[in-house]
Amino acid sequence: MRALYRLLTRWWTAFALAASLALLGAAHAFERFGGLAPCNLCLKQREVYWGAVAIALVATLWHLISRGSRGTPRIAAFLLAVVFTTGAITALFHMGGENQWWTLPAACAGGGDVDLEKLAAIAFGTAPVERPVLCDAVTWRFLGLSMAGWNVLISVALAVFSLLAAKRPKDARAPRP
Repeated sequence: MRALYRLLTRWWTAFALAASLALLGAAHAFERFGGLAPCNLCLKQREVYWGAVAIALVATLWHLISRGSRGTPRIAAFLLAVVFTTGAITALFHMGGENQWWTLPAACAGGGDVDLEKLAAIAFGTAPVERPVLCDAVTWRFLGLSMAGWNVLISVALAVFSLLAAKRPKDARAPRP
């Protein structure tokens, strides 16, 4: 168990990079193959993971270039904790709106890109009008939780692991050569 903890904290940014890419891939797969269009808050939650990808990629490359003599940069692990906490807060806000715990802003209607040709076709009456995806509508549930609910749990877990990696004990870091 101790060896697994050392491996996880020493290479945390690589694990965070893989986890973020996997979550983004799953979100895009649900959209593409599952037919679940994202709402505005879903897209905001994806932005958090793209930020985590950027931080984790730079830190992992730094770790590899420096030959990993002291583990991944602890500041990167702390920044990842902040990013994942932001994601958890965004997902919790989304989940609360879905469960009618509070009212979501009016800007939480619709998602996706604006296509001028499609708008023109709608204006001329030659295309069907599609309803925007609302943030307070749950389109998928698993074990009683919506995607936003699962995102809360996953983001909190990633934030906790990031903090563990940022605060890893000195014996988990390799000595300088």
